[in-house]
Amino acid sequence: MDDRVILRQWRDSDLKGLAEMNADPEVMRFFTKPLSLGESAVLLESLRAVIESKGWGLWAVEVDGGLAGFTGLWEPAFTAHFTPCIEIGWRLRKEYWGRGIAYAAALQAEAYAFEVLRLRELVSMTAEVNARSRRLMERLGFRRDPADDFLHPKVEEGHPLQKHVLYSKARPACPPPVI
Repeated sequence: MDDRVILRQWRDSDLKGLAEMNADPEVMRFFTKPLSLGESAVLLESLRAVIESKGWGLWAVEVDGGLAGFTGLWEPAFTAHFTPCIEIGWRLRKEYWGRGIAYAAALQAEAYAFEVLRLRELVSMTAEVNARSRRLMERLGFRRDPADDFLHPKVEEGHPLQKHVLYSKARPACPPPVI
């Protein structure tokens, strides 16, 4: 584990960094639109409330005392052939890209999902054209079955980001106890 990467509950002081990230067109390239300050404030409160109620969610990622973005677990709020499920996801501020932070944070979230929550499977999804996130999913050991790809029901019909790919990973089998 990378001990410079911390997953934690959201703080009011995170709003500025979250809003800057969500307003950055490059960061939000694979989402339907950047978010306003007000939308980011609502998102922060929603993320915090989920963690307070469930004990898990999309945690703030802190690196060297600064907000790098978020990583964690969430339940998709739409119906598809693979729901209900728990998804692992991430979004990082641009200045944290390419430093292994998303990978380190995702490993922590995955460990929580499999070791604490004892989930049998995690999924991860993104727009088909999001090669960067797809590479991370593959590096984490997630596998894609093209038969599971789907049109995201919350993306406008015909939008270039509507076609999504679905990756999944089963909880690793525990080795038998040594006697």
